[in-house]
Amino acid sequence: MTAVITPRPEPVRPDSPYRSYVYAYPHKSAYRPFSHPSPSTTRDGEPPAPVPRSGPLLSDLWRGEDVGALSLYTHIPFCEMRCGFCNLFTRSTPPAEQVSAYLDALERQADTVAASLPEGAAFARAALGGGTPTYLTADELTRVYDLTERALGVDLAAIPVSVETSPATATPERLAVLAERGATRLSIGVQSFLDSEAHAAGRPQKRAEVDRALAAIREHTRAGLNVDLIYGIDRQDARTWAYSLDTALEWEPEEVYLYPLYVRPLTGLGRRARDWDDHRLGLYRQGRDHLRERGYEQVSMRMFRRADAPEAVGPDYCCQTDGMVGLGCGARSYTSTTHYSFDYAVGVGQVRSIIADFVSRDGAGLSRAEVGFRLDGGERRRRHVLQSLLRTEGLDAAAYAERFAARPESDFPDEFAALAGRGWLVREEGAARVRLTEEGIAHSDAIGPMFFSPDVVALMADYEAR
Repeated sequence: MTAVITPRPEPVRPDSPYRSYVYAYPHKSAYRPFSHPSPSTTRDGEPPAPVPRSGPLLSDLWRGEDVGALSLYTHIPFCEMRCGFCNLFTRSTPPAEQVSAYLDALERQADTVAASLPEGAAFARAALGGGTPTYLTADELTRVYDLTERALGVDLAAIPVSVETSPATATPERLAVLAERGATRLSIGVQSFLDSEAHAAGRPQKRAEVDRALAAIREHTRAGLNVDLIYGIDRQDARTWAYSLDTALEWEPEEVYLYPLYVRPLTGLGRRARDWDDHRLGLYRQGRDHLRERGYEQVSMRMFRRADAPEAVGPDYCCQTDGMVGLGCGARSYTSTTHYSFDYAVGVGQVRSIIADFVSRDGAGLSRAEVGFRLDGGERRRRHVLQSLLRTEGLDAAAYAERFAARPESDFPDEFAALAGRGWLVREEGAARVRLTEEGIAHSDAIGPMFFSPDVVALMADYEAR
């Protein structure tokens, strides 16, 4: 996934359409330790005596959960370079021995997680993300597939599997592994087909490398192709944006994601913030119309899918209700009441420290959830609304009522009234479905934060970016 937002956004205009990209709720900046760790040193400066790791056991968190249709996410926190817009948990060009040690730890964790899941656990979806999973060599990618299938008893060739890649790492030998193991979707972050714009966004790539990667994906795999593009880059205009859109479409991608550029405002940018917001919104509308006129259906503010693209075949999975198992530091896991992960950081030093801690752990050290967020009934309602309303298909009010014994407008009267008052919300006549209007979808990054709970807002505001 292209990351284009800081872990704790700097203040923006209250009426800005670009407040926060809500790809999960709550954001990891709202996660906190389930119990406080011991200090790193004693008063006399000596290391403290070893203490057992604290936090709930994974087996306790998963006990009683419906595990018949889980999502599996494996995080590879390595890249060949760190892009200027990226806030993902990753480090660039790690030493080979650390990569090997990470995969050793990943295997220990997979065994531990498998032992913690209730009997009958099955997976309906899977993804390899990061970082850049294809930073791994072909043999290392094979190992990730092998250890995952062995430990969790899942046939990854039998379910939809998405894999992130990059122009520099989408090589024939790596793609051959993904093709052999049945990857159904490959997502590549191009951002712009103009080198000058890519460099301005902090992505020092060459157009020739991008073309080679796209050609290799089409030649060596049958997977659906997703191309990520960014709008709002310095000096980007309607003409250059149209060029990147048209160039992407020459490869007939099954999906295209359009991401607005998010950056920390620089000193003095506040005076220009409205101009930048208007510029990004104009480019968004141009890109939306450009893709729809060329046979792409809009799924969300960011996602567009080619109308004739075949659907991935696999077991049913519902993101609002089904759980997710995360492997690797940087991966999240979701049960119905608890979201958990490892510590979160973006800074180079902190990321390296967290990876070093992960690779040093034995199975017992990977058996507890240490950082996360417990969702009460109100938070589960908010998550359900956010994961439904921000997609063009909208919120199935009947399904919401069946799950929570309430109407969504009754649970969130102020929020829904505000959206209706702006003309951003419509209830389909004769159907129990509430959806955003076209202009509402355009303002998804302003609508999402409207549904954040006061507790989550306070935790995110108190988070110290590292």
